[in-house]
Amino acid sequence: MPPLPLATTLAPSETLLIRPWPDAVIDSLGHDPRSSYVETFWLGILGPSTTWLLRRLAAGLEDSPAGFDLDLAETARRLGLGDKGGRNSPFVRALSRSVQFELAQLQGDDTLAVRRKLPPLNRRQTLRLPPSLQAAHQAWQEAQIGRAGVEQQRRRGRQLALSLLELGEDLETAERQLNRWRFHPAMARECSAWAWDRHRMAEAAASALDD
Repeated sequence: MPPLPLATTLAPSETLLIRPWPDAVIDSLGHDPRSSYVETFWLGILGPSTTWLLRRLAAGLEDSPAGFDLDLAETARRLGLGDKGGRNSPFVRALSRSVQFELAQLQGDDTLAVRRKLPPLNRRQTLRLPPSLQAAHQAWQEAQIGRAGVEQQRRRGRQLALSLLELGEDLETAERQLNRWRFHPAMARECSAWAWDRHRMAEAAASALDD
């Protein structure tokens, strides 16, 4: 486990500069450390101390997006970990675990870059969960896949409905056509209404330009 040079004594005056660790993919697909996903699935992997530490750091970065100074001794006491120094202290172990799981990264002796989002568990991590949580995680993944399928269908329905309106069809005709193409009636109605609003907005903008 990597050493944390400035975090090993936890003297009252010591601080660690916390900065964001951006990652386009993880920031898009990941989970806020304060989310139910992290509480349900990551907690058993990271342990409570590291999970609470990451929650505290996420809140700090939310208030100070460019970064902030973390008072080590005070933070340790706030998390109920005491202010005992040394590499084997509970607080230093919590910091080290965040680095071990690549949720934070040391940058020099006094700076820690921290991810704003935690990635979904990988297969190896999932297998470390108890069977009940493995099943819950599988169900969560299947729900995400299903949700992605619905969103993809919605985008396609909206595009088709907008194309029909641009070809001169009216709202009701566009909705009936989506039904014929086997879109769910509720989906066909929502997509047609969305397309109708966009179509009218485009017509209004074109009319204003002509005036």
